[in-house]
Amino acid sequence: MSTASSTQKIAILSVYDKTGLLDLAKGLIKNNFKLLGSGGTATLIRKNGIEIDDVSAITKFPEMLGGRVKTLHPAVHGGILARNIDSDDNDLSNLNISKIDIVVCNLYPFKETIAAPDVTIADAVEQIDIGGVTLLRAAAKNHQRVTIISDPNDYSGVLEQIEEKNEISQDFRNKLALKAFEHTADYDSTISDYFRKVYSPQVSQLSLRYGANPHQKSAQAFVESGDLPFKVLSGSPGYINLLDALNSWPLVQELSSSLNLPAAASFKHVSPAGVALGLPLTDVEKKIYFVGKNDLLSPLANAYIRARGADRMSSFGDFIALSDIVDVATAKYISKEVSDGVIAPGYQPEALEILKNKKKGKYCVLQIDPNYKPNPVETRQVFGVSLQQNRNDVKLDVGNFKIISKNASLTPQAITDLTVASIALKFTQSNSVCYAKDGMVIGLGAGQQSRIHCTRLAGDKADNWWFRQHPRVLEIKWAKGVKRPEKSNAIDLFVTGQVPTEEPEKSEYESKFETVPVPFTADERKEWLSQLTDVSLSSDAFFPFPDNVYRAARSGVKFITAATGSVMDQAVIAAADSQDIVYLENPIRLFHH
Repeated sequence: MSTASSTQKIAILSVYDKTGLLDLAKGLIKNNFKLLGSGGTATLIRKNGIEIDDVSAITKFPEMLGGRVKTLHPAVHGGILARNIDSDDNDLSNLNISKIDIVVCNLYPFKETIAAPDVTIADAVEQIDIGGVTLLRAAAKNHQRVTIISDPNDYSGVLEQIEEKNEISQDFRNKLALKAFEHTADYDSTISDYFRKVYSPQVSQLSLRYGANPHQKSAQAFVESGDLPFKVLSGSPGYINLLDALNSWPLVQELSSSLNLPAAASFKHVSPAGVALGLPLTDVEKKIYFVGKNDLLSPLANAYIRARGADRMSSFGDFIALSDIVDVATAKYISKEVSDGVIAPGYQPEALEILKNKKKGKYCVLQIDPNYKPNPVETRQVFGVSLQQNRNDVKLDVGNFKIISKNASLTPQAITDLTVASIALKFTQSNSVCYAKDGMVIGLGAGQQSRIHCTRLAGDKADNWWFRQHPRVLEIKWAKGVKRPEKSNAIDLFVTGQVPTEEPEKSEYESKFETVPVPFTADERKEWLSQLTDVSLSSDAFFPFPDNVYRAARSGVKFITAATGSVMDQAVIAAADSQDIVYLENPIRLFHH
């Protein structure tokens, strides 16, 4: 090695991707840089007539272990990490080490290697770069003095600055350091992702058949440290199953904790179709929810029966969340309904066997760790961009919300129902409005761009729930062999006033009945709906116009909680006063996406 002069700067080059390498080396030589290179990098540059010394010229140590150890040496890293301070200069002088000014490095192709269909663990291990990562991190750490180049696209920019200014600006070094840190972070993430799949399947990583749609492959669920907070006891969860499960579980956990009762949720496409507390069923409820008079029930079973029963059409094929250990009564009811799976903190042995037998053993049963606490910061990706925010862990205390209406007669039951509705909205796709009564959601309008459409949709669902309790519905005589989903469909057409009048739909509809029920008249509908009262409503944000209040009142709403902040607040509150509604100001907006 020819010794570099005290003023000659040194660049060390160690790259796998050799794109643009020769032009960079020529440019550095032209600007009086001393070049050091490792392995194949030095060989390629030297073969093309460019002067370069091997790294071993300064380490006084040959490459070893088949190339696994090349640049890991104090002569290299001391030269990179040294700062422009007297103590560091003295250390280098005493050890005869020269400062290194530029590090050019990119890493072994681990990502490309593991993409091969026949890759072995040994193949993957050999592509884990050690020296390169250390070079990158050392140079990036000391970017106040050292320039780290990890991307061939930056070669020309570096040479331009050297030729024009005889130095590289601090701003450019900062950007290059960030790029190097991102390079190593992505590299490490790829490695850990590979070994999670190899060494920790079903523990910290779970492979899925596909994503939201069958053509979206390479789907998985994983945590970056520790174990997944749930275990798969039966079946094979899909991507959307897990979206439902992991949104519905915190809902029932929070609701049960807030009101000290078992809670259940029926989820479809990342919003609840129903949410309820485990309160006893009336005889009417048993009938409209298809529960036998002598069926064995429990508080948890009641919670799910009510959650599922509020909107049976939307709950068809749901994912279930239960706050408590699943008992036999609950499992037996679940076994009768069409659903995709269930998540709960535990299962009685007999209950688990009942659920495992559902769908010929393919029914998805998840056991969640009730003590799991997610990271307080959550991150998601949209179109390649990461969005980050603090998790919405606010606790709602409806009883302390400020009453801003003339009527201040807030009942204990209304506090319970407003709590049910508000917590449900916290986990519902916005915009959303929720109607609740007697400890259960009876109508939920989710994911609408217009607030009045949320209020109308939720109100129509609440009306549907109420009309299903009409004596004419309870007295329906069904044709033999009609299944529960078919009954639910027929009832839905009947109570919403959409009875088919044209063939062949008319005959299909009438075939479900032993005696076809007579449709409601307008006066009958008005009279029955007038008996629905003491309904509570929560909105995930303010009402922009009073029309929401008037629509809610038509479905028996007597209690409303919503945020304020609209220019129309006073008009909205005046509308509530005109309907003698108790209106509470929710200090927390509850958007969820």
